[in-house]
Amino acid sequence: NPSLIFLIISMCIVAIEVVVGFMGNGFITAVNSINWIKSKKISAADMILIFLSTSRFILQVTVMMYIHSLYFTDVFKLASVYKAFGAVWMFVNHSSLWFSTWLYVLYCAKIINVTQWLFLQIKLRITGLVPRLLLGSLVVSSVTSLPFLWTTPSTYLCSSTGNCRENSTVHISDWDSSHLYILLLYFAGCFFPLVLSVVTSALLITSLCKHTKNMQCYVDSFRDPLIDVHLTVIKSIISFLILYLSSFAAQILLTLSTSQSQDTVKVAVSLVVAGAYPSIHSVILIIVNSKLKLAFRMLCQHFKCHLDVNP
Repeated sequence: NPSLIFLIISMCIVAIEVVVGFMGNGFITAVNSINWIKSKKISAADMILIFLSTSRFILQVTVMMYIHSLYFTDVFKLASVYKAFGAVWMFVNHSSLWFSTWLYVLYCAKIINVTQWLFLQIKLRITGLVPRLLLGSLVVSSVTSLPFLWTTPSTYLCSSTGNCRENSTVHISDWDSSHLYILLLYFAGCFFPLVLSVVTSALLITSLCKHTKNMQCYVDSFRDPLIDVHLTVIKSIISFLILYLSSFAAQILLTLSTSQSQDTVKVAVSLVVAGAYPSIHSVILIIVNSKLKLAFRMLCQHFKCHLDVNP
């Protein structure tokens, strides 16, 4: 059966993505937490990275649980468990997006030279505002995700006995009312951080273009290291936007495809694309962050020396 083979391959890819996500996000959390404990202080960027990697670690757990709910277990067919799981998934997903947005807003404020009064005030105060922004993001994510607990799953998702996704012969109006509400909640939590991410990337690209043009006259004498900083930040934020927009579309397809339980190909592809966002971007963050990259190299050297001593 080609569909079954495709499904197995897709699940293997998702499993690899989950493992990479666990390792990458766990590594980011561990390195920054250890540095925080040792130095008794933490930078604004490292604080955001701890929140971001922790939320994505939990997000990977929800991906695994969602796969189990589709193919391996019946525990999520209880309406109460389904709604609790949906609220947790929406909360960590929205929180992760907010944390990513604040990370790039911080980069933007530190790198770009501005003269406007408003942007100058943000540039001067952004570091001190980071803890409040993170806590505010958690509150906003709660507001946009907790209403999921009061959703009424359609008859397709929940039968009269409390079991979900058992009756495939349902009225399309039932599906529309429940899933439209879920999609509205999802859009409500994603809209503002996504707009901020796009605006931040546009500002960084504009700054890089202006800086490159100004440096053309001096390119033969020296190279401004800020150009390299701009390039790495631009690459990371563009990759983040591509990954998140792809994941955003995939998660919508996952919600829509629940009305067609036999469309396994669409579900499998959507799971692969959605799972790539929290795992691949964690790898990108390690690559573009000098401290994380150094810690990763030291970890690799440690394992290499251990293997050489104990062949």
